[in-house]
Amino acid sequence: MKLTERVDRLDWAALAAEVNEYGCALTPRVLTPAECREMSARYDDPAQFRSTIDMARYRFGAGQYRYFGYPLPEPVAQLRAAWYPRLLPIARDWAAKLRRPAPWPDELEEWLARCHAAGQDKPTPILLRYGAGDWNALHRDLYGELVFPLQVVIGLDEPGTDHTGGEFLLVEQRPRAQSRGTATLLKQGHALIFTTRDRPVRSARGYSASPVRHGVSTVRSGRRHTLGLVFHDAS
Repeated sequence: MKLTERVDRLDWAALAAEVNEYGCALTPRVLTPAECREMSARYDDPAQFRSTIDMARYRFGAGQYRYFGYPLPEPVAQLRAAWYPRLLPIARDWAAKLRRPAPWPDELEEWLARCHAAGQDKPTPILLRYGAGDWNALHRDLYGELVFPLQVVIGLDEPGTDHTGGEFLLVEQRPRAQSRGTATLLKQGHALIFTTRDRPVRSARGYSASPVRHGVSTVRSGRRHTLGLVFHDAS
């Protein structure tokens, strides 16, 4: 089955409801184990990437990640194009609730062209590698003025077999309340949809924006790879 068909066949009504409730939603398997291994093996071919980031150097945590360069590898390009139209209705609904502009066109290519015209022309799909003791500090993936409010991360290794620890973390700063944390164990081939910056939550006057940050807990043993799909490019 093609990658686009796998994404299309997900229960999007249930996923949208979960994202609206928690700011994230875990999907069933969308990549096979063989596809996951092929994707993680790309990390060892620097020619596929535009830059490598050492997280400790920038005080982002510990570990390393690499941004793919254009042209993207075909599976990465297919996945990015498959997710965008399915996430678009959620993005537009959130913008309406928060009384914000919804600048995202129907087609990913048109949206990326707008990013590039605004000076955001560096690709943002990312391959991350964590070893024992590595972790990722809580952050938001904002690379310029143009932002798509949802993104996707896909687990490429099997927790408990390839690594221990390394749970995906979300921390939501709720209006006039204590922050709420969510930890997700990302199984091999499964995807997590989550908010890039904030999400609408009900308030006395309708909806207000609840800021959300994400990160990764300490990997206790083994090696952990993930593929990150961000739907706006970077300046």
